[in-house]
Amino acid sequence: MTAQEYYQQGNAFRKAGSFHEAINCYIEAARLDPDSPAVEAKRMLDDIMNFYCKDLYNP
Repeated sequence: MTAQEYYQQGNAFRKAGSFHEAINCYIEAARLDPDSPAVEAKRMLDDIMNFYCKDLYNP
C-alpha cells in the first residue's frame, strides 16, 4: 500500500471510532512518506486522545 492509501484507511478507521487502528495506519503512512498529511492527522489524534483519555492513553 502507498502512504496515501494508509492515510485514507486511517481516516476511515478514525471515522468509525477505531482510533488504535487509525493511529497504526497514520504511523505507517508517515514511515513511507514523512511529508504525508498522516503526520499531522496522527499528531491531532494523539492530542485528542491525550485530552479525553488521559488514563487510557500514554504516548
